[in-house]
Amino acid sequence: MEILVAGAVGLLTTCGIYLMLRGSSFPVVLGLMLLSYAVNLFIFAMGRLTVGLPPIVAAGAPGYADPLPQALVLTAIVIGLATTVFTIVLALVASAEAGGDPVDTTRPPPHEPGRR
Repeated sequence: MEILVAGAVGLLTTCGIYLMLRGSSFPVVLGLMLLSYAVNLFIFAMGRLTVGLPPIVAAGAPGYADPLPQALVLTAIVIGLATTVFTIVLALVASAEAGGDPVDTTRPPPHEPGRR
């Protein structure tokens, strides 16, 4: 189970960094989302991957699942969703104001009316 989770964290991180290095806004936003999912999965795995154990120590129980990483990941999901929505809206407004994708530097800037 640990190797599967470590592989998933590595794959999400690799894809997220690759998309963040692209030249337009939408892949950058997707890359940030994938990177945040990788961090959430990593934090969740740090709380020990256990099945069927109680979240609180009980008398005579063989162990427990740590509820703190679960609470941290749940909070991070909510904050990540709000940040992603804000980033998408910010990219849309910047694209409308600049007349194109502001991250892409391979295209010449659009011509402003009244200027030569």
